[in-house]
Amino acid sequence: QVHLVESGGGVVQTGGSLRLSCAASGSIFSINAMGWYRQAPGKQRDVVASITVGGNTNYADSVKGRFTISRDNADTVYLQMNSLKPEDTAVYYCGAEWPSAGLTYTTFGQGTQVTVSS
Repeated sequence: QVHLVESGGGVVQTGGSLRLSCAASGSIFSINAMGWYRQAPGKQRDVVASITVGGNTNYADSVKGRFTISRDNADTVYLQMNSLKPEDTAVYYCGAEWPSAGLTYTTFGQGTQVTVSS
């Protein structure tokens, strides 16, 4: 089992920056990859950025060049968000992928609200 807690959300003006943090606990050494997802009202939850145990990163096209995902040891992941836009407003969730009995599970945190005002 993996438990995730996000922090760092808030309200920022267009063009501003925020850094989100995600602390993992539990069976952290079983985690294959971690990522940040976001969900705006009335929309599905989409992946924003991800990072593997080996350090490989991927980003959604909408955030490339503005967001940076990083990992500190095995239990903390960050999302540095720069040049924020109103369309970045959403609840941001940290997610962790971990295997068990031949299957892959994804655990999410409780989410943190990011609001970008125009």
